[in-house]
Amino acid sequence: MKNAKTIIQIKGDTVSMAIQRFSLELIQQLSLAEFIPSEQATANLPGFVSFDKNAWQINDSLITLSGGTTNLSDSQLDNSTIELIVFSDITLSLLSNLITSCQLTLLALKAINCRNGLTSYRFNIKCSELTRARECLVEFTLAKNIEAALIENAPVLSQPGILVMDMDSTTIEIECIDEIAILAGVGEQVAAVTEQAMLGELDFAQSLHQRVATLKDSPESILAEVAENIPLMNGLETLIKELKNHGWKVAIASGGFTYFSDHLKALLSLDAAHANTLEIIDGTLTGKVLGDVVDAQAKADCLIDLQESYQFPKQQTVAMGDGANDLVMMAAAHLGVAFHAKPLVLAKADSAINSAGLDCLIHWLA
Repeated sequence: MKNAKTIIQIKGDTVSMAIQRFSLELIQQLSLAEFIPSEQATANLPGFVSFDKNAWQINDSLITLSGGTTNLSDSQLDNSTIELIVFSDITLSLLSNLITSCQLTLLALKAINCRNGLTSYRFNIKCSELTRARECLVEFTLAKNIEAALIENAPVLSQPGILVMDMDSTTIEIECIDEIAILAGVGEQVAAVTEQAMLGELDFAQSLHQRVATLKDSPESILAEVAENIPLMNGLETLIKELKNHGWKVAIASGGFTYFSDHLKALLSLDAAHANTLEIIDGTLTGKVLGDVVDAQAKADCLIDLQESYQFPKQQTVAMGDGANDLVMMAAAHLGVAFHAKPLVLAKADSAINSAGLDCLIHWLA
């Protein structure tokens, strides 16, 4: 950074600030944290940052210890409500490629959050078409095996809100019905139908009845065996604890079964859990589901009912899932997050978590 040039940028007629310009060639191997140290920058936010024509320009106060520069005020920032969130260990080379690939325009560094042992940077950005930019971001993050998000009017962590999650392959690492089917001796048959349903190739209610029918005459004890060894998804407990510390309500809405969702509700002190009820007579599964199936619309209704019950603003609602039957619920929330999701879900979600744990969501919140 020794070869940086200091210039003066005039904002309007009355405000000036010291801006440093860096050729990407000179700084590309630096991490974002090395380029903009969080300890220095946090006290001077929001601050001007831009990337254009293979060069970074940045408000001097974000990267030097010397004083005498003028910070941007909120009134001086562009009023964009779209944020790019990345983690501090991303290299400037990779971040620059991301910005270019997604056709983003950086406006300012808005915030730096240190949460759960990780540090994320939030940039105000502009883009010509948010949906297309998100599609490009999904492709980029999957190819580079990184986490990043483009979020408009992000829910605020410090204000109470609602998170509703899918259960199977989201809050837990397994598909319960597949595990039950293995113990019942029909594993391969059921797993194939589950996969088709998750991909949106089969009607969910129809596929559920089809799978449950194969469990007829199986002992109830196989449910207890699955529940006893149920593996929680990485980051789940951390996420719930952090949200509840800020007054959030957390619920499960699942196309799975109450036997497991009720177990998780008690284990994790969840605020609600909605799922399907297996019919069990004399300790034996009948192969039937009692009542209406908890399908895609029922999941969405669960989120809406919770929002209305707690009278939280819609902007403070988040839904997270991995399969096609989660899409209606995700659309009903202000922020829909695809978690380790199928391509169809990735294509329609507001943001995604591709390889990190559930607690990555903490950083997507403002």
